[in-house]
Amino acid sequence: MSYSKTKLKSYGWHYIRVTMLQCCVGLHHSRSIYGFVELPPWFSSMSFALESDVDLDTKSIGKISKSTLPMICIRNGSPPLPDLSNTTVKALVLGTFTNGSFGVTGGLQNTEQCYPMQKIIRARLTNEQISPGVWYFGLFNGIGPMRTRGRMINRGPSYTFSANVSVEGCTTSTMSGQYCNQTVNPLSCVPSDSSNFTESLPINNQTADNLVSCRSSFENSCHVDGEPKIYFLDIMGLPEQLTVTVMNIRFSGTNSNFTGNVSEISVTCFARHGTIPLPNLHDYSTDINKAPLVIRSPKVGRWYFTILPVNLSKEIGGIQDPTIKVCYSMEWKVLECPLGKAGPKCTQERYTLQTVVRRSPTFFEAYYLPVSEKVSPDSANFPLEPLLSNNSNGGELGDSWTYFLMDVPRGAAAGNIHIRLTSDVKINYEIYARFSALPTHDTWDYFYANKTSSSDGSLFFMLYNSSEESVNFYILYVREGSWNFGLRYLNSSRSMSKAQTTMSISLERCPKRCSSHGQCQSTLDASGLTAYSYCSCDRDHGGFDCSVELVSHRGHIWQAISLIASNAAAVLPAYWALRQKAFAEWVLFTSSGISSGLYHACDFMDFWLSFMAVVSTFVYLAAIDEGSRRTIQTAASILTALMAATEATSSANIVLVIAIGAVGLLVGLLIEFSTKFRSISFTTGFHVNVLQRWQTIRDSLRSLIKTLLKRFQWGFVLAGFVALAMAATSWKLETPENYWISHNYINNENEGTPEGNYELTRQDSLPREA
Repeated sequence: MSYSKTKLKSYGWHYIRVTMLQCCVGLHHSRSIYGFVELPPWFSSMSFALESDVDLDTKSIGKISKSTLPMICIRNGSPPLPDLSNTTVKALVLGTFTNGSFGVTGGLQNTEQCYPMQKIIRARLTNEQISPGVWYFGLFNGIGPMRTRGRMINRGPSYTFSANVSVEGCTTSTMSGQYCNQTVNPLSCVPSDSSNFTESLPINNQTADNLVSCRSSFENSCHVDGEPKIYFLDIMGLPEQLTVTVMNIRFSGTNSNFTGNVSEISVTCFARHGTIPLPNLHDYSTDINKAPLVIRSPKVGRWYFTILPVNLSKEIGGIQDPTIKVCYSMEWKVLECPLGKAGPKCTQERYTLQTVVRRSPTFFEAYYLPVSEKVSPDSANFPLEPLLSNNSNGGELGDSWTYFLMDVPRGAAAGNIHIRLTSDVKINYEIYARFSALPTHDTWDYFYANKTSSSDGSLFFMLYNSSEESVNFYILYVREGSWNFGLRYLNSSRSMSKAQTTMSISLERCPKRCSSHGQCQSTLDASGLTAYSYCSCDRDHGGFDCSVELVSHRGHIWQAISLIASNAAAVLPAYWALRQKAFAEWVLFTSSGISSGLYHACDFMDFWLSFMAVVSTFVYLAAIDEGSRRTIQTAASILTALMAATEATSSANIVLVIAIGAVGLLVGLLIEFSTKFRSISFTTGFHVNVLQRWQTIRDSLRSLIKTLLKRFQWGFVLAGFVALAMAATSWKLETPENYWISHNYINNENEGTPEGNYELTRQDSLPREA
């Protein structure tokens, strides 16, 4: 999949979704090349190459502010959002990526990695480094609150990039590894009889029909010392527990002169979600010859298991004999609760949330309601108390749970989950969220317990205005798929009988509606498969949700006063034109100053009259009759009107306007010269007296210089060049942050295009209100 050369302007960004479809067989007989779908479970590697005109080295990176540093960010499952991260800029060499599958607290909070852009980036990521699924690349030309701030100009360095992404995969799901040279054994599963339940499973009679037993197609497996065997298991639904057990361990081989204790052999089981586990990279591991491997609330999807016997030679007297193997049989058991139940003993309530799509959204927005007769479908808020579980786990206070399951549809990966709780008494609930698995007190992606104990400050979690009686938070840019929420509460019937708590769960495009300081904009990523939204803030605010105040209200007033007052500079040329009885020029200068003061109220008139004021000044320098002057001004007015109506904010117009004025002045001077000196003629014949001929030319030049000296007030000319130099200096030092100062000069002086990129953007001069 190739992406053609794309330009990224200052504070711009661009998302690339890696989505692949099989297209052709590669050179290796067991590998295929993919292009255009998410990474399939049997992919072997993903390669990407990115070329840009960014030229950074290690020394220059340390000198550049992160707010203007070009960066590339990578995230699994949803677009990256580096503005929320305090991640330190890493080295220029891509390292190992975190896939978020580790069975530890806060797994999804560390799934984004950012790196400074380079001129050339090439990397090959194997299935040992990244997991299958959708991957997003985000390219940012500067990050931080300024990225979403509204700007009247967008000046700063831009860069172009082109990219190519390719994926290689194995031709069959029974082969894996980056070279497709590892055999993976699938497990077949059948419902298990309750009489075969092992004592290690904490179940009761009501779950007897919900235990699934899985085995390999081979009854027994045999290894030599250090030889791994790999298995995979597809987990569906929402299981409570996955258990791996080894049985019937014994030696097998041709050497009959050895004895060994099989109980001392280490049979290590490594487990990993999504990709093959390694001894140094896995989610769970244990010596299953000592105790079964138990995974509580495993994630839905494909799990891989690597079985590795070690210390075999030690138990047979230190002899390295490849004919001696350790053999065993294995069993995987998956415990599932009945429909509507969850928890270790399947005694807690579990509700599926139905999707209610909001009316006429730009992109997908919805709120979610539990599928229950206890909830009215007429409101986005639903009462909690009727839905709570009636008993606790083992009778312990504070360990009663109620679970809610919601689905984020495909293409809505950049949406934001909004959760609110309101009560008339102190809220005694803790909220835990986890993707693709049920959360527990120890394993979650995001949580909220109280104002001082939550995921606030972590990536993609934003807490708003929470108190003892209300909870309000967002999970930002969520992954598409199944999200599970667990409410843990104190099992106090007295407090529950008095409480009236309502809850709402929704999927929204922009958090907090951009805090009433911006507008929610939506667009598609480069593939057109994911709709994402962002806030376009006013000039006083920035940040992902426009909650960061960049300019105070008093500062904004001073900016507005300075900007409008700067247009008083039009008074001087208007006064001089009136004194010289140049009424047409007086009208232009006066109207230009007034319309520039109003600015966005009539921006076309501001630009057009400013263009005409420059052209008229040039034309006025030529002492020609009114008819000729009006003819030149009429032609110039047509050209400048077209420029103001089409590309008024382009910086190239500055050069064009000066060029038009210079051409007008040249034409006027030619007309003046042809009129004033038409009586002077030079004979075409040969002059015998050459000295007389040169004397005539010198007299003509001397007369022209005297005329120029008398015509112009050279003090004003010098002052004009000083003002032009000030405007050029202001232009050079101008940034989006100090634009309100530098604009005061640029708005009244016009000069050539500076180095770098410059673009004006149309923007309200006052903050927008939602």
